[in-house]
Amino acid sequence: MITVLLRVTAVCALGGALAACGTAQPPEAPRPAASVVPASPAPARPPTLAPGPAGLAPVFENGPRTPDRTVALTFDADMTADQGPRAAAGERFDNPRLIAALRELKVPATVFMTGRWAEEYPDQARSIGRDPLFEVANHSYSHHAFTGDCYGLPTVPAHRMRTDVERAYAAFRAAGVPDAKPYFRFPGGCYDQRALRAIAATGVTAVQWDVVSGDAFATDADAVARQILDGVRPGSVVVLHCTRSAAPATERAVRAVVPELRRQGYRLVKVSELIGAAAARR
Repeated sequence: MITVLLRVTAVCALGGALAACGTAQPPEAPRPAASVVPASPAPARPPTLAPGPAGLAPVFENGPRTPDRTVALTFDADMTADQGPRAAAGERFDNPRLIAALRELKVPATVFMTGRWAEEYPDQARSIGRDPLFEVANHSYSHHAFTGDCYGLPTVPAHRMRTDVERAYAAFRAAGVPDAKPYFRFPGGCYDQRALRAIAATGVTAVQWDVVSGDAFATDADAVARQILDGVRPGSVVVLHCTRSAAPATERAVRAVVPELRRQGYRLVKVSELIGAAAARR
């Protein structure tokens, strides 16, 4: 018995680090630090121009005329509020082949869409709006004019102008367009100070153009292409159309224009890039 106690005492002396000669527990493995998932940055707000004098909505016509040879091709997807019966009868206000050509040629573009067009072609509106190659902007809900005497278009009363713009954005959301840009193109390009004052509260920048393609109701694609190429300068905004019945030659014209612009050293961009460059210079 004494021998056993001596042996135990010797073992305890050798294991002095063990408390009261009890059983040692293995040290805990270090716990991995909790992984921290960085928060996703908030999407940047699209560039806009500062309001004009007396709080009028700002108007943008072209980007800076700099050696950076940029040009924006824009396409109006027109459909007036009262053209539903014509669409039901088979008239086509869309142009899927044009959109397919832009994708094939990898052309960034801005599509100015009416709310009525988005309601008639929601699948196409959603497809365009979710494609990073494109951006959707506002071309009113009804495609009625915001001034009198504008190419024979019906007129929006002044007290309904803001509502017409907001209704178009609601139609885009309903179609599944995630982030239509705060850019507005007046139907027919017609505006005055009363119209600019009426839409100012929506926060949009009104976008005009400095190159008229001449594609509306044109059938000669070569003539449309020549008119575009003759008019383009660095920073230009070109207005074209995305309505098959009213602009049947547009796709063929685009297929001729895009390679030539690139051959001349132009870089095709969306309107948002031109507006951003213009805002940075102010």
